[in-house]
Amino acid sequence: MRFDAQNLPQLWVYLSGSPLTALFMTLLAYQLAVWLYQRSGNHPMVNPVLVSVLALVATLKLTGLSYAQYFEGAQFVHFLLGTATVALAVPIYQGLAALKGQVGKVVLALTVVLIVGGTVSIAVAVGVASVLGVPDEVLLSLWPKSVTTPIAMGISERLGAIPTLTAVFAILTGIVGAAVGTLIFNRMGLTRWWVRGFAMGISAHGVGTARAFAVHPEAGRFASLGMGLHGVLGAVLIPWVYAWLG
Repeated sequence: MRFDAQNLPQLWVYLSGSPLTALFMTLLAYQLAVWLYQRSGNHPMVNPVLVSVLALVATLKLTGLSYAQYFEGAQFVHFLLGTATVALAVPIYQGLAALKGQVGKVVLALTVVLIVGGTVSIAVAVGVASVLGVPDEVLLSLWPKSVTTPIAMGISERLGAIPTLTAVFAILTGIVGAAVGTLIFNRMGLTRWWVRGFAMGISAHGVGTARAFAVHPEAGRFASLGMGLHGVLGAVLIPWVYAWLG
């Protein structure tokens, strides 16, 4: 069959019915986003997750492909979230290994930061949303937004919230944290990489951790530790605290 400009709509209708099309779109968008990120000199505002999400949203709008159709093909990526959750054991182990030889005060400081940082992230998000009169389901979806996305979706389901909405909040949190975190740390005059990394891992989870590795290896290791421990602690404590407050 000969294809020209007039045949393109029919060609797209055919391709959109294939599950592999959505998967190909997802992988292509991310690879292009990574290329742009590298070309920009790893600029935080050209975050690969942000760029790929915007590219996919624009593609769906332009083509008229519904989210349900897209997800049917891209659900394999969603399936990998479970694997990513289990794989958090690796960064936790590597992060704990980085603490060998550290004095007790450092471990105590990290523990306090982990608890306080997690509490503040929930209190600020939920508090501001409550003042603005956000619906209860959306409010619940904000509780685990600073925990890494795979665990956050599981927590959201346990709370009776909307896991998909929680995933959106979690990803946005990571993107914003990765974009402005380095700037904030520089403005504050923070020069210790382990401090910067651990704070980034707690506040911006996976996306922030990737940014921390791009800045400095030590920051990346401690960001991994913060992300992993925050995820484990959040999975245990957030449902319990919510039930206790309720």
